[in-house]
Amino acid sequence: MKYIIVLGDGMADRPLKALEGKTPLMAAKTPVMDDLAGKGEVGLVHTIPDGMSPGSDTANLSVLGYDPKQYYTGRSPLEALSIGVALRDTDVAMRCNLVTLSEEETEYGKRTILDHSSGEISTKEAEILLSCVREAFQDEEYQFYAGTSYRHLAVWNNGNIVPFTPPHDILGKQIDEYLPKEEALRRMMEKSYELLNEHPINLERARKGLNKANSIWFWGAGTKPCLASFEQKTGKRGIMISAVDLLKGIAVGAGMKVALVEGADGTLHTNYEGKAMAAVHALLQDGFDFAYIHVEAPDEMGHQGSSERKIQAIEYLDSRVVRVVKEQMDASGEPYRLLVTPDHPTPIELRTHSSEPVPYLLYDSRRQFRKIGFYNEEEAEMSGNIIEKGSQLIERLFEI
Repeated sequence: MKYIIVLGDGMADRPLKALEGKTPLMAAKTPVMDDLAGKGEVGLVHTIPDGMSPGSDTANLSVLGYDPKQYYTGRSPLEALSIGVALRDTDVAMRCNLVTLSEEETEYGKRTILDHSSGEISTKEAEILLSCVREAFQDEEYQFYAGTSYRHLAVWNNGNIVPFTPPHDILGKQIDEYLPKEEALRRMMEKSYELLNEHPINLERARKGLNKANSIWFWGAGTKPCLASFEQKTGKRGIMISAVDLLKGIAVGAGMKVALVEGADGTLHTNYEGKAMAAVHALLQDGFDFAYIHVEAPDEMGHQGSSERKIQAIEYLDSRVVRVVKEQMDASGEPYRLLVTPDHPTPIELRTHSSEPVPYLLYDSRRQFRKIGFYNEEEAEMSGNIIEKGSQLIERLFEI
């Protein structure tokens, strides 16, 4: 038996007037997932434990079977694992986003955060900008490491866990009340605007109508993580397919293999088919028991507040990931169980994460019955199937 999770990051949502009371998942054309829903099980799962912030860190730990209340030590330490940064027990890792701030104001704190992802800036451009940040600020106390696209890492040696605000939580808001109280961190953020706003890369981006990456933004602080081995916990040899350092870091910490897929970049135009085929190859050719395919695009489109592009991302997930996996696995003759789920909602109306339960779809290739089915939030709620603790979802997949 082979096991697959297809994770549509932030795919769940709330009904929208613009969609005549439908969610993006309800409005999207998803014939493959709907067909699987008619042959499988649909339900709701609570992936965010009570009292914890809704994020891809806590939610994906849940989906992988790790109770965040036991294993979570912060988002950035998991990303540090992905890019090979060895943290000491006294280090604090922080996400160092490249963000877009408004330019009209003269005071840094009066500026507004326009885009948490700097227009999904390319990794190549971002690395050049981060090198300027590194040259200006790196010393024995602070180190900076390049990640993917707008997502980067800072390590504060002998640092403290201080309050931060995720940039995607305050889109369109003035930043002064959300800046860190730690003077050195705030000063670096202010200085970064002076370094980056007129950088040639940003001037060229502006000329093309693209958002500038004109400031760093610290958030997601945490300390060295310690995850139990996924294979020892489940008896399954697993592989992670994701463009996002957070997911790669979780996999590294759990002792899972990380697949590198050319063109997988976490955007709407990622290499969907490449991800699907990487999972299929790992399962059918390389002897893996379990594959986790993470697709970031629905979440990014939710943060952008675009229902049209979020629908497109969901339809791509259906036609270019789930369809490919199903067709390849069916052709192989190998029995398999497939779980499709978001990690958390990223409602268009909020442009950030929320904590409601999310719809899951569980399909077993050995089951032959057929009924009319739909995979969406409404159908999941009507099903009466509820998993209260997200870290138990994988037990349903593995039939434990």
